[in-house]
Amino acid sequence: MAKDFIIIDTDDNSAARRGVLSTRHGNIETPIFMPVGTQGTVKGMTPKQLEEIGSQIILGNTYHLNLRPGAELIRDFGGLHDFMGWNGPILTDSGGFQAFSLAKLSKISDDGVSFRSHLDGSKVFLGPLEVMSIQANLGSDIAMVIDECPPWPCEKNECAKAVERTSRWAGSCLEIAGELGVLESGGLVFAIAQGSSFEDLRRQSAEELSCIEFSGYAIGGVSVGEPEEEMLHQVGSTAPYLPQDKPRYTMGLGTPPQMLKMIALGVDMFDCVLPSRVARNGAFFTRRGMKNIRNARFADDPNPLETELENYACQRFSRAYLRHLIVAKEILGCTLLTIHNLHFYLDLMSQARSHIAQGDFLQWSQAWIREYEAEES
Repeated sequence: MAKDFIIIDTDDNSAARRGVLSTRHGNIETPIFMPVGTQGTVKGMTPKQLEEIGSQIILGNTYHLNLRPGAELIRDFGGLHDFMGWNGPILTDSGGFQAFSLAKLSKISDDGVSFRSHLDGSKVFLGPLEVMSIQANLGSDIAMVIDECPPWPCEKNECAKAVERTSRWAGSCLEIAGELGVLESGGLVFAIAQGSSFEDLRRQSAEELSCIEFSGYAIGGVSVGEPEEEMLHQVGSTAPYLPQDKPRYTMGLGTPPQMLKMIALGVDMFDCVLPSRVARNGAFFTRRGMKNIRNARFADDPNPLETELENYACQRFSRAYLRHLIVAKEILGCTLLTIHNLHFYLDLMSQARSHIAQGDFLQWSQAWIREYEAEES
């Protein structure tokens, strides 16, 4: 049987590796950043624009898409790919994170998560059967299991219960995916390790899930309010106990330096709303940190956002023009900054892959981070 994930290169001085993940809608070169399209769209971007900046895979969200417009409606339109006009791979989050982010509207039991919809207050329940059925209707290339994401900080006994539920739900999700024909049709299922800041629970979660044959493994429960040092420690406490021959995905983060640091810890896949979210507030990424286009110094700046990037925003428009658009609250300004920011993230991953192949990833990434953080303002 062909392997879904092949490691091509590894770094001698860190746990970084370069690989290829195969899906039914195409191959994905790792390390990779995945733009977030929660509701069937990456905000401000067309599928064509995503293709032009090198997006290999995007995300959708089970919880949100099932509420609106509904997973069965999307199924009737041929699945999420056809519905939104995206031909590449799609990963869908199971909705488990919504139990954390919508804690006041949700209740967790051994069977799953009960919600009050944030849209109209109606009752919603997500358990293993529900999340895998919804993702089957969406036609996800990579379906995530449902998990329990404990808050930070949390009591150890409560975290232990979350780890136990997460492992049990994961096994049920994989079994149900088989029954629904998801695996037979080439769909992949990723598990999610939890454990908060407790090293022994992190290891327990990773080892329990590793005993089940998933296509990949995510490190969940990070970037939920903890300091960066603690976040990196949690990733470092989990990754070594996940299968070495399967992709590792850290969910919901991060900044460019954080991603490089986590690649060095052995992480292959990332997603984050940050590049598109900050674009809507006038912020853009550069080799020397994140800047805000509203700053008066950009009012007559003829330069592109970044001289080293070849995307539509950088090739065609000056900082002065883009500042004008944002100050005037023109929608185009948000779109152009989003194009640039997402391309910046994707290009950084491309550079990381190249330096892993060249054998100097750790030296390069540490120098990159120093320059980025030294001049960020």
